[in-house]
Order: sequence, then structure tokens, then C-alpha cells
Amino acid sequence: MARGSIFDVRDFCVHDGPGIRTTVFFKGCPLRCAWCHNPEGISFDPELMVRTSGCLDCGLCRRGCDHEECKSLGRCIHICPGGLVGRAGEVVEAEVLARRLLGLGSMLDAVGGGYTMSGGEPLAQPDFLFDLLARLAPHHRVIETSGHARGEVFARAVDLADLVLMDLKHMDPSEHARGTGVDNRRILENLDALVASGRSFVVRVPLIPGYNDSSENLEATADRLAPARHRVRVELLPLNPLAGAKYPMVGRAYRPFFDPNLNPRRDLAAFDSRGITAAVL
Repeated sequence: MARGSIFDVRDFCVHDGPGIRTTVFFKGCPLRCAWCHNPEGISFDPELMVRTSGCLDCGLCRRGCDHEECKSLGRCIHICPGGLVGRAGEVVEAEVLARRLLGLGSMLDAVGGGYTMSGGEPLAQPDFLFDLLARLAPHHRVIETSGHARGEVFARAVDLADLVLMDLKHMDPSEHARGTGVDNRRILENLDALVASGRSFVVRVPLIPGYNDSSENLEATADRLAPARHRVRVELLPLNPLAGAKYPMVGRAYRPFFDPNLNPRRDLAAFDSRGITAAVL
């Protein structure tokens, strides 16, 4: 039985695929996107998450405790009088999580929804992902992924899912590495396989001002998708202005190389001219 790490399960989501959905956020990601708005999803391990606003600096959480779930965190996550100290992440068995999720299955079916696997990066925990997807059948299953995975893992995920939402950060390898910490060779190989698969899919482009919102990058993206023009929908996602808010809570620093106060270009012309359905969300 596969076990995996997750950091959240959210019910009644409306932006993670068709209908109303329950979204599972897998913990751990091989990318380091400078604009990531879920920093608690970067590490694969459960970690301390502390809200500093409202902290009385009473020191109670640092005194130690006997709670098993607190031992690896260095603080007690239960004693804070303001409820400001918590844990991001839990390790769960696929069977146990599936039972927890399936309680809403009939309702999600009735409203044309289902389950979405997001992250972090769900393909970074393939055994757990595949086990969970199999247990959630025949309900509608969506995977949201960067596409950064071995080809055989990506192919298996596509086979198990009813829909793939694939993020594309940048088409240029060196620029992709600058923004995410990895090049895009595997991502483009998997994208080409998805284009050739005959499956319908969604591509999401996080619009980062001055980085990937140029006409050149959007044209290159549209060119790569053109062979699947009747099977792909493109969604341009403007930068979340609150992306940096959670970084101090997990002991990370938010250091964007771009100006987060600028508005990105929201130009659909490259996709419209190639007959690709596209929208700005």
C-alpha cells in the first residue's frame, strides 16, 4: 500500500478542473519557481508553519511536549493560545485518504465535478499518485502538473487521469531554468507526447511580468500547441499578488527576480491566430 505526503485537502474548489471538485495538494516539488504561492508545498517533509502576526512571544510552544506529531518540528503545535503554530503536511496511506475523499463522491458526480491532484508536484510521488487515482475511479480525476517527470511516469499518469492540467512556465530552456531552477527538456518531451496522444487537455501559463509574458514566449507556446489546437484550452493566470505572504511562516524568504507590482501582459493574440481556445483567468 502506497504512502505519500500531502499538505492540504480542499473541498468545493471551482478552478481546478470542471465542476465542483475536491483538490488534494501533494507535498514536495522538484521545481523552485520564484513566484510559487504555496511554499509549504516545496519540501516533501512535514514542517513547522508559524503565523507571526499576533504572536505574544510567550515561549510556550518552545518548552517542548510529548506529542508524537511535534517531535520532529521542535515546537508544540497544540499549546499556542492564539492557534498560530501548526504543521504543514502529513504522511497518509492511499487507501485511508481515498476513503476520506470518497464521502463526497456522489455529490461531486452530480455537479459534474470530481477529484484533482495538485501540489507541489503530484508526479514526484508516482506510486502514491497512481494508487490514489485507481482508488478514486470511476469518479472524474484531474492531474495538475508541471510535467517535470520521467516519460514513463507522465504517460502512466495521463492514462489514469480523465484530464491533465499542465503548467508551462517558459519555452526557452535557459529562461525556464532561471525561473524554476530546472530546464524544460523533460517538460517539453512530455508536452509533445500529450499533444500526440489525441487526448484533450488544458495548458496553464502563470503570467510573470517581464519574464514569460512577452509576445515571443507566447508565440512559441502557441506554436508548440498548434497541432492540438482542437483539443487544448489555454488559461493565462496573472501573478498572485499575495504569493510571498506565506514564506516567513515556513522559514523561507520570498526573493522574486521580477517586479511583483507590475501587471503582466495579457495577450491572447498568439493563440487566437492559431485557432487555440484561450482565456485569461
